[in-house]
Amino acid sequence: MIRMPAVAGRFYEANPELLRKEIEAYLDPTAPKEPAIGAVCPHAGYMFSGHVAGAVYSRLIIPDTVVILGPNHTGLGHPAAIMAKGAWQMPFGTVPIEEKLAAFILQESQVLSHDVEAHLYEHSLEVQVPFLQYLNPDVAIVPICLSHLPYEALEDIGLAVAKGIAAYGGPVLIVASTDMSHYVPLEVAKQKDALAIEKIIELDAVGLIEVVTREKISMCGVFPTATSLIAARALGAKGAELVKYATSGEISGDFYQVVGYAGLIIR
Repeated sequence: MIRMPAVAGRFYEANPELLRKEIEAYLDPTAPKEPAIGAVCPHAGYMFSGHVAGAVYSRLIIPDTVVILGPNHTGLGHPAAIMAKGAWQMPFGTVPIEEKLAAFILQESQVLSHDVEAHLYEHSLEVQVPFLQYLNPDVAIVPICLSHLPYEALEDIGLAVAKGIAAYGGPVLIVASTDMSHYVPLEVAKQKDALAIEKIIELDAVGLIEVVTREKISMCGVFPTATSLIAARALGAKGAELVKYATSGEISGDFYQVVGYAGLIIR
């Protein structure tokens, strides 16, 4: 199964030469780089959130294997969908699924299913791939697409990811793909997103879901982010660092209906 790009030419440049220039504009080659257990990155069009994603990716050593967890915006497919086989065709070339790691994760989970349909048109995972591919042309991915799930299911998946990575043995980066508040005034976004970011920094998956629910924060990737925090903790992570926060208002000039973007490193 070869998955074709769903949002090339819309969320990011489809032409590889133009895409290379676009990504380079968002990366800081002088930034100190480090290996990390995980990262949280936004997934809007690059013109809006590419500078936040770029700030995070500028700081990371990208290993050959990356697990990407993102929300299901389309409603298609299984609510806990891992694409365990095949490859993704992208502007920079084909990115293989790391089938060995995917099989380990699938084996450890009672919730995940191998499902391609959920991934076909989903942009949240796809927009991470050009950055990963630019920084490591040999990268292979394990894409996991999650809908609204109970906490027990998120815990199952998070621990399965951690156990799968431990069994796999090589260096693996976990990327949680999420935007923060959607279409609220700037001050509301900044205030509410800060509450969610605080829980991410503390690696508090339960607290993150609780604060997002209580404060009605329209964080689209809260479930994949919480799942990533569970996995990261199980792999020995101690905390996270906020690298950059921004909103769409800085690009669009509309500060009455902004979308928030947060970039963090988990180590």
